[in-house]
Amino acid sequence: MKVYEYNPFPNPRRVRMFLAEKGISDVEFVQVDVPSGEHRTEAFLKKNPSAAVPVLELDDGTCISESFAIGRYFEDAYPEPKLMGTTPKETAVIDMWHRRVEQSLMGSTVTYFHHATEGLGPLELYQNKDWGEKNREMARAGMQQLNEQLATNKYVAGDSYSIADITALCAIDFALFIKTEKLEDYPNIKRWYDDVSNRPSAAA
Repeated sequence: MKVYEYNPFPNPRRVRMFLAEKGISDVEFVQVDVPSGEHRTEAFLKKNPSAAVPVLELDDGTCISESFAIGRYFEDAYPEPKLMGTTPKETAVIDMWHRRVEQSLMGSTVTYFHHATEGLGPLELYQNKDWGEKNREMARAGMQQLNEQLATNKYVAGDSYSIADITALCAIDFALFIKTEKLEDYPNIKRWYDDVSNRPSAAA
């Protein structure tokens, strides 16, 4: 198996963290030179027409894109430890919170980066600064929602560490990197952040 990625990006990190939590090490990581436009070459587009990383390529040639879909494959192929729930209720709650985090934090922060900053420079095909700034507002609303959730929960989706925590950490680290957020503004997130950042998988 191979995972095509660009190491500095937050979405490939989500996959690396998921694999680290699972203890999966028999995966080859292949770097795609996104800054030079390799993700838009004919060869890469055959693997993912969306021109995005990460992409999981199975031994039979099947290519799976989207970080959550890749996680789902490994969750089913390597059942323990569970990162997507153990009961119908727990699975649904994790899916719900993962969706919220993915949309309101990861998606909005990345959209702000691509539209309201220099982003990837010449690789940006279209930019709308107003839309970028609107997404910054949406990301801040998502941070406040998460801060309220973590006031009464150890982890994003309850008592157990899950894929929702992985996505949240990657999103928040990216927001801190581009300096759109400060943890001091969100005390419950800060408590959670210090905890999950000390897990070995956070260094993946």
